Amino acid sequence: MTGTGVKDVEEEYENSIITIDVLAKAIQNGLRRPKRMLSFEEAMMTATHVLNFFGFGDRIIDNMLEPEDRDTFYMLEDLDILETEREETTLWDGREWRIHYWVLNKERIWTLARGEVEEEPVVEDISEVYDELPDEIWARN
Repeated sequence: MTGTGVKDVEEEYENSIITIDVLAKAIQNGLRRPKRMLSFEEAMMTATHVLNFFGFGDRIIDNMLEPEDRDTFYMLEDLDILETEREETTLWDGREWRIHYWVLNKERIWTLARGEVEEEPVVEDISEVYDELPDEIWARN
């Protein structure tokens, strides 16, 4: 009997391969906002750059990144495409050492790549509140 439980879904994503095309589509769909829209070519360049770090893995160590690369990774973390993990170990002299990792969030990548993006809530322009205040409020005494 085959199940379709949570564990099956997790294994499906865990064993899936994230290609450049899939990641590019996820990036493009994740940035689908008027001010941050990327062309597919730009998304492909970003996906290629990021996947060059990961190779065939889904986890890399943070200290291999340059500051510019890390900025891109933080942007993808904001989209939940990448996640961070850390590991602590004790050195021979007793000091604690932290190792930071970046991990592909395969489930989120596939969700975005398929276009299953939740709409962002519409936020009112709160600056209109100031339009309703009388001019006397702005005068200094």
